[in-house]
Amino acid sequence: MEMGVSMFADLSTDRQTGVKKTAGQRLRELLEEIRLADEVGLDFFGLGEHHRDDYAVSNPEIVLSAAAPITKNIKLGSAVTVLSSTDPVRVFQNFTTLDLLSNGRAELMAGRGSFIESFPLFGYNLQDYDRLFSEKLDLLLKLNDNEEVTWSGTVRPALKNQKIYPRPEKKLDIWIAVGGTPESIVRAARLGLPLMVAIIGGSPAHFKSRFELYKSEYLKAGHDPAQMRMGVHAHTLVGEDSEDIANRLYPYYAAQMNRIGRERGWPPLSRDQFEMSRSPYGALLVGDPSEVTDRILAQQEMFGLTRFAAHMDIGGPPHEDIMKAIELFGTKVAPAVKKAVTV
Repeated sequence: MEMGVSMFADLSTDRQTGVKKTAGQRLRELLEEIRLADEVGLDFFGLGEHHRDDYAVSNPEIVLSAAAPITKNIKLGSAVTVLSSTDPVRVFQNFTTLDLLSNGRAELMAGRGSFIESFPLFGYNLQDYDRLFSEKLDLLLKLNDNEEVTWSGTVRPALKNQKIYPRPEKKLDIWIAVGGTPESIVRAARLGLPLMVAIIGGSPAHFKSRFELYKSEYLKAGHDPAQMRMGVHAHTLVGEDSEDIANRLYPYYAAQMNRIGRERGWPPLSRDQFEMSRSPYGALLVGDPSEVTDRILAQQEMFGLTRFAAHMDIGGPPHEDIMKAIELFGTKVAPAVKKAVTV
């Protein structure tokens, strides 16, 4: 059972001063958070790609490369790379470079992207949403498997006997991230790729059929069940006191969810909805170490997870709260989860 952290580098407005955090400040904080995650023994750190004014990271590979020399053991990966709106060759080269700089600790999580700003930014048509991802994933996997590649498709120029450098010392670990779309789950299963499911709303129990679909299709495709890997990405924040950390997070969390909600037609998030979501039946893991441990173990038992990703900076809570959450997650939650799963 791997335990780690993911972040989007949210840029929040200070509730006391009214001043919005700068991207430079958030990036410097982010490096401190990654270094701490490594120091407390967490297994991986994932960083998301966005092209908006409320997030600081448009290129996870660059930030993760800055983290490589200040960490020792933790895996460094994207969460996610919006593969549809970028070039697979460049993605492969960038993550290979990260892998070499980190002595083999890079991993890549590819997704179609729930935010669409990158599509017009880089000249892609949203009508090609599915085809862009399918073809580019096919090319990315060929690049990972072969030093010399011949490939043709409709979304980028063909490659003929093209050698791609640099090469990683061993193949990159490539995950597929999904929001629950069955077609995406089936694709990952048939390709034998590890699956990360984002559960950020509703009841986690509703996702059980999605994991069962993945398992069924994975085995039907003839892949080794011992190599099956499945994870959950969930909004998480850990504090010494459950009510205190909920009170501290709520204003930031609500502000971010409402900002995105206005774009997508969601109703405003109330405190009652927030509390319902962090109940044992909800998707929000905000509480003390014991509560968060129990919630992760419940999902591990329900789905058969091999990985849990705690997404900790949703809404941009204060840096000191994130640092404390990482400390508690690494020193209390992760050991308790691993011990329970091992037993």
